[in-house]
Amino acid sequence: MRNFLLIAFVAFFLASCSSKKQYTAARRPTKQPDKIITNKPEKVRFPKHQGAVIEDKIVRVYSSSGYVERFKDIAIEEMLKSGIPASITLAQGMLESASGNSTLAREANNHFGIKCHAGWTGKTILKDDDAVGECFRYYNSAEESYRDHSEFLKRSHYAFLFDLDRNDYKGWARGLKKAGYATNPRYPELLISLIERYGLDRYDREESVFAKANREEQVLAQIAAKPAETKAEVAIPAVAMKVYEVAAGDTLYAISRKVGLSVDELKVLNSLGGNDIKPGQLLVVSK
Repeated sequence: MRNFLLIAFVAFFLASCSSKKQYTAARRPTKQPDKIITNKPEKVRFPKHQGAVIEDKIVRVYSSSGYVERFKDIAIEEMLKSGIPASITLAQGMLESASGNSTLAREANNHFGIKCHAGWTGKTILKDDDAVGECFRYYNSAEESYRDHSEFLKRSHYAFLFDLDRNDYKGWARGLKKAGYATNPRYPELLISLIERYGLDRYDREESVFAKANREEQVLAQIAAKPAETKAEVAIPAVAMKVYEVAAGDTLYAISRKVGLSVDELKVLNSLGGNDIKPGQLLVVSK
């Protein structure tokens, strides 16, 4: 009897081991699916700015230095092609678009306040300026606005400017006013002040006598190929920017009431971080 029990136990043990081996063999690891890797776009980096609320909307606000950093390369590129000093282009963009914060710049990518004028076949936007509902050029990008700014200046009554050196920003500033680019009598001073305050002339480049002669020949040929302008067209300034000179006793609130803008709008247009203003300070007051 004892031998029978021993034999039964051994048989049961062997059967159990065989079953375990079969079960283990059956549990083969399944192949894991390959990992799905997605190419996520890199985060877009914007120049330094601060937020501001205008008409219940949050808009991106460029600082003046942020604006220069953002557009200096396209200004240099245009200078190398046409001879317009990069400092002049940047200063005009800063002044006429309030460093990219004006309504025209934000809604139409128009950084130079250029009106439609005869021959413009691109998109347009209507905006109150000297008159109600004036026609301004609309661009698909700010870079397109910069390129058109160069083309706009390639007109017969601006031709004398291209005889200047491309690092003569003072000559260009005074010449633009002489040619009727802007209605503001202090336009040259405003441009020169911005250039010297932010050191924009560091982006200008000297050119050799040969390079200057070659560049002038090309640009003047482009100007000559365009249809002649009428006296009426020449008389229309490119921009009619409005600037207010701060007087003693002025406050931002008092100025806002005079010019029909809110205090927040004045701050955005002039990149002001606070309410402090000084007599003689120039504020852009056109949107």
